[in-house]
Amino acid sequence: MINRKILAPLGFFAALIALWQCASSLGLWPSYIFPSPADVAVSIFHGFADGNFIRAILSSFKRLFIGYGISISIGIPLGLLLGRARWARNTIGTMVLGLQSLPSICWLPLAMLWFGLSDRSIVFVVIMGALMAITLAAADGVKNSPPIFVRAARTLGARGFFLYSRVVFPAALPAIVSGLKLGWTFAWRSLMAGELLYVTVGLGQLLAAGRELNDMSLVLSVMLLIIALGLSFDRLVFHPVESYLRDRWGSRES
Repeated sequence: MINRKILAPLGFFAALIALWQCASSLGLWPSYIFPSPADVAVSIFHGFADGNFIRAILSSFKRLFIGYGISISIGIPLGLLLGRARWARNTIGTMVLGLQSLPSICWLPLAMLWFGLSDRSIVFVVIMGALMAITLAAADGVKNSPPIFVRAARTLGARGFFLYSRVVFPAALPAIVSGLKLGWTFAWRSLMAGELLYVTVGLGQLLAAGRELNDMSLVLSVMLLIIALGLSFDRLVFHPVESYLRDRWGSRES
């Protein structure tokens, strides 16, 4: 018997594709503006067959992982500091909160002036897109943790790095994971925005090429590829971690 968790999404997406095909068959728009599912499927096949999609994925992922990794290495320690130190919240925290409201694409002109037309400019935009979300989530996780945990640990003699590594960080971990997930989303968006505006090998460059060539099949195929990669990373990385945390904290639904 087919699992309902699999059958429900399959039926939903099958209905969406059928609706898409019906709308395409009506001929309300030219095929180069509103291609059929078959046209997009052919574009996806050719993209992988000639290696363009593979090269674009590898190039984009290289920039993404570098920028996202730097954001994590800075954002989590900074968030832990903001959550524990009042002076840091009133100074650095105010700046981080203000920068969070600034769209990451606004950093691209500055990045190009600093780093020129290079991958470093896009990596910088990715960092600025993900860093604030990760930092604020870690800070909120620390602030919302039960104070009794820290008081009990201090009573038992925990101080400094031991207090942070064994008490503060584990207590804030659910919020930190949520921040990492949100930061991943912002990193993706920042990467695509940067690659759309700066001509280089990557998924964003393929989107720009499809736009310039008026090839909507290519544009939709790359968009679907981005969605598939994002969902795959979420299911393979974040979903197992969230499941573990729900089991560890006893919050899994029955």
